[in-house]
Amino acid sequence: MSGAQMTLYMDIHNLQGATTEEVDKAHFADLAEQGKYHVEYVKYWFNQNRGKAFCLVSAPSPEAVQLVHRNAHGQMAERIIEVQPELVDAFLGGGETSPSGAVLTAGDAGNERDSAIRTILFTDIVGSTDEALGDDAGMARLGVHDQIVRDALTAANGREIKHTGDGIMASFVSAAAAVRCATQIHRALAKHAQEQTEYPVKVRIGAAAGEPVDHRHDLFGATVQLAARLCAHAEPDQILVSNVVAELCLGKGLPFKDLGDVSLKGFNRPIKIQAVEWSGAA
Repeated sequence: MSGAQMTLYMDIHNLQGATTEEVDKAHFADLAEQGKYHVEYVKYWFNQNRGKAFCLVSAPSPEAVQLVHRNAHGQMAERIIEVQPELVDAFLGGGETSPSGAVLTAGDAGNERDSAIRTILFTDIVGSTDEALGDDAGMARLGVHDQIVRDALTAANGREIKHTGDGIMASFVSAAAAVRCATQIHRALAKHAQEQTEYPVKVRIGAAAGEPVDHRHDLFGATVQLAARLCAHAEPDQILVSNVVAELCLGKGLPFKDLGDVSLKGFNRPIKIQAVEWSGAA
């Protein structure tokens, strides 16, 4: 076993009714047992409201991960999937941890436990392929977009995941922060259009929220796809979000307009969506 190749996994536990103290105790038990199987539990996220825990673990195999759980406390993982380190860092971030190994949220959340729920946001420049603009004007518009979006991401504690060529994909711990970021982007672009009227920059924005691992065993797979589809479905200057995003923003004073169910490519069932009424948002 000493020469076994180590792989990074995320395991998912259904812990309905568990307290943070009980999860801490189970994790400490894992740490005490892990050396016997050449396993290393790195950190974990706990969503107490949904009774879900997500553990990041380095191990020679999924079987070794389960052996640690079986002998430490008997609470077996529902699923164990292999993950790429760079994807974990991009979507979930590094994350400060508590002494028990629980990932904490930073900033306005006041170092509360991170639930691992993420809101994924896409921007898309309207008319980015318009050849009539010319290369110089097109690059200038792209530069304006990138600066405004990145400034808004910094202000909202968002993480840029990648540049798509005509937009940016980002991840947020807070759904409300994602919505406020989208609002700030549109307001800044509207101000820019008033000052630079020759080539105004308009964008579409879409956002969706979900747990790290969906039914396809992919890190934020369906959530990313939905956010991208919502962005493509949006009108210029519009922000479309999944209903989950709106629900996560309850009590935050953010105005949404229910647009009902829409059919989106790649989804078998209609998706309930809402628009952010950003022009009047606080």
